[in-house]
Amino acid sequence: MANSKFPIDSIRRLFPALNSGDNFIFFDNGGGAQIPQSVLDAVCHHLVFRNVQRGGRYRHSQEVDASIQQARQSVATLLNAREPSEVAFGMNATSFIGLVSLAIADILGARTEIIVSDLDHEANIATWLALQGKGVEIRWWKVREDGTLHVEDLEPLLSSRTRLVACAVASNALGSIVNVKEVARLAHAAGAEVFLDAVHYAPHGVIDVQSWDCDYLVCSGYKVFAPHMGFLWGKRELLEALPTFREDFIPDEIPSKIEVGTFVYENVAGMNAAVGYLEDLGRSLLADSHSASRRDRLVAAMEAIRDYEATLSAEALRNLKELDDVTVYGVREASQLEHRVPTICFNLKGVPAARVAALCAENGIGVRDGNMYSPRLLRRMGIPPETGAVRASLVHYNTVEEIGKFVDVLRRITRN
Repeated sequence: MANSKFPIDSIRRLFPALNSGDNFIFFDNGGGAQIPQSVLDAVCHHLVFRNVQRGGRYRHSQEVDASIQQARQSVATLLNAREPSEVAFGMNATSFIGLVSLAIADILGARTEIIVSDLDHEANIATWLALQGKGVEIRWWKVREDGTLHVEDLEPLLSSRTRLVACAVASNALGSIVNVKEVARLAHAAGAEVFLDAVHYAPHGVIDVQSWDCDYLVCSGYKVFAPHMGFLWGKRELLEALPTFREDFIPDEIPSKIEVGTFVYENVAGMNAAVGYLEDLGRSLLADSHSASRRDRLVAAMEAIRDYEATLSAEALRNLKELDDVTVYGVREASQLEHRVPTICFNLKGVPAARVAALCAENGIGVRDGNMYSPRLLRRMGIPPETGAVRASLVHYNTVEEIGKFVDVLRRITRN
């Protein structure tokens, strides 16, 4: 049984960036989260003691091999993968989307249609649109005016010609969550596969590729309290079937056939430590942590994070609602918080988004302005992508007090 109080003070003490003395408020976590000290230590340890190429016969090189395998097991546990070999490491999620999309284009067969969503980050749209020159037909799953994807709108798009449905787990612009388990049920009933972009959702809740029954999933470590790196998960039989570029000496087996070239080993060590950080959080929350598995501890951590972040979403939305001339996009009602993560996209009437972000920066608050790499979604919400909107993207180390300071700045902006 988990403890009822979320240990926000002890959590914040673990993040060097939150304790530098400048009291900066990090509300641009959708662009990349801060890292705990344990992750920094893991990266430094690798660079000092293991900064060599893997595959050698000497101790340092063998330790790199062991470190990568340990990280692979950790990420597999985080995702609830069937086996570690289903996890491949690389530079970022975008490069993995490209790798999988090009491979699928070579084995399309009679199923030539791919369904994409205008909710998504452009990386999970343009990559698939680029396949139209290879005979792929694109079908669009459209966002409704409420800023969410409704699965009942997906069903009519599916047919015997559907090869794959590509969608996000959560919108990086609006924070809207997609019912991906139902997406997989419908897609598989039509004989299609499901490709999920979990980049924005990953720091906010439990990922379970077996329960979701998806076929591929990509994520970026730097959104999950790790350094810049990315990883791909896929069902073994599907990854094995993908034709991928590899040098002749690389065996045609996973994960090596997916991991083209040398990736950044120290950042993978950092990803392993980030999973360890989450596991330690779960251990602190469970009444009987000694008998719990690694997966149990990770689930406990992510469920507690999800619950705590719901209070952040509620507080932010409540405060913004009290401001004059503010428009919040996407899920806004307190009764619908289970359908979003604490990513708030908004505009202040008469104040350009870039100006709002700049004034926030002057007051020690980092937010994002622009199209959030989702220009199609912004157009759908009636926002010109050229000017865009403001996004405050919170994670579990943020606080209600920080939200209060943020809203005070916005209030001064609207008054002036």
